[in-house]
Amino acid sequence: MNPDDATLTRLLTAARTIAVVGLSNKPERDSNEVARYLKNQGYQIVPVNPNLTEVLGEPSFPDLAAIPKEIRVDVVDIFRRSDEVPSVVHEAVERGVGAIWMQLGVRNEAAAGEASAHGVPVIQDLCIMQQHRRLHIPPRGGQ
Repeated sequence: MNPDDATLTRLLTAARTIAVVGLSNKPERDSNEVARYLKNQGYQIVPVNPNLTEVLGEPSFPDLAAIPKEIRVDVVDIFRRSDEVPSVVHEAVERGVGAIWMQLGVRNEAAAGEASAHGVPVIQDLCIMQQHRRLHIPPRGGQ
């Protein structure tokens, strides 16, 4: 079960840095559109894709563990198949991220259970961009 609207609003308002796992450099892909939107809203985007060195002007990392420790990751937004989620969630929990967000169509109850057991909030099968718009979250930094 996903958090209520008040919790989603608090999470999206407090977040500063969002690691986007599976971020594509192709503008027509959902991951790219969502990351562009989030970046335009003032979030720091950290691309995670082992096949790319840069996306949307940001350096890309092969996995969450490769992101420098000085970069605090508030939300991990997952654009991967549901069966690939457990390893990402395990890395996210190990890193100590603030929340895990599985995009529309992505669900994995076992992985969600692992995150929840470590006190990490989990959102499944929802688009972070759609929810940001629906909840009328203002842009970061008053943009």
